Amino acid sequence: MNINTDAIDEAVLALFYLTLHDHNRAWKGFDWDALNRLHERGLIDDPVNQAKSVVLTEEGLRESERLFEKYFMVSIKNQK
Repeated sequence: MNINTDAIDEAVLALFYLTLHDHNRAWKGFDWDALNRLHERGLIDDPVNQAKSVVLTEEGLRESERLFEKYFMVSIKNQK
């Protein structure tokens, strides 16, 4: 089975937006491979530490919000 890791990384980054706290921290309860890929892309700080949350970079914050809106927001005209 081939896995689309780009789609997984987008989903993880979008879901980070749900758990944001202290402006740029999000709970890191996701797959370590995905966290490492996001770190390699410069979207989060190194996830390997004792903290239960990860720090999103400024670019990571912007992308997290954009992806959250893309995948999880419903426009008013589409609501019933």
